[in-house]
Amino acid sequence: MYLGEDRPVAPAHSEVMDPVRILLVDDHLMVTEALASRLSAAMDLWVAGRCTTADPNLLDIVRGLRPDVITIEVEPLGAALGEVLQGLVAARPEARVVVLSADHDIAHGVEAARAGVSAWVAKEQGAAELETVIRGVCQGYSWFPPDMLGAILSELRADVGRARENEDVLDMLSPRERDVLLSMMDGKRGRQIAQDLLISTDTVRTHTRNIFAKLDVHSRLEAVRVARAAGLRAPERTE
Repeated sequence: MYLGEDRPVAPAHSEVMDPVRILLVDDHLMVTEALASRLSAAMDLWVAGRCTTADPNLLDIVRGLRPDVITIEVEPLGAALGEVLQGLVAARPEARVVVLSADHDIAHGVEAARAGVSAWVAKEQGAAELETVIRGVCQGYSWFPPDMLGAILSELRADVGRARENEDVLDMLSPRERDVLLSMMDGKRGRQIAQDLLISTDTVRTHTRNIFAKLDVHSRLEAVRVARAAGLRAPERTE
């Protein structure tokens, strides 16, 4: 990981807002170096750091840097795409996540939207388009390619319908199972959950199996998705 890109310095007499803090997550060093140079040339943008998708400390980096925007290349994530994106959103809820991809797989776009991603930018669009999207998501806008948008909206509407049908699904969970599920939503794994809740890893596994059975799911990702759709929210972080 590389931290501390040169920050643009505004003239002393001008009044400017703090620049948007950006974390670049990409496995191609040349790409991130070029992109960091381009984005940092703008007075309102600052690349605060960059790392790879495989960095084992990715979520800790996000919590430490506290970026406003996270851009991430998703091709290397494979089947872990949804889980990694959800982890980023949970680690820094205030940040906007922007996917950079050469992939136009609509199913991946749907998964990204469900995870809470704000935008999906095709790599062929170039840096100027990315700058526009970054500024837009900071103002509360979202952006997905038109060829994905219809399917994404359709699936999200279906999610809302399923949530209404199962709005009481979380009532089946015990208080401790709910604690474990909240930890999952925060991107934590078995050992860390056990340490935080002062229980054994075997007990975490038992609670996890019970959660899967009660929610009728087969993975952590599905359990988190059901919980979010049913309205469960992790407590706000105090900084």
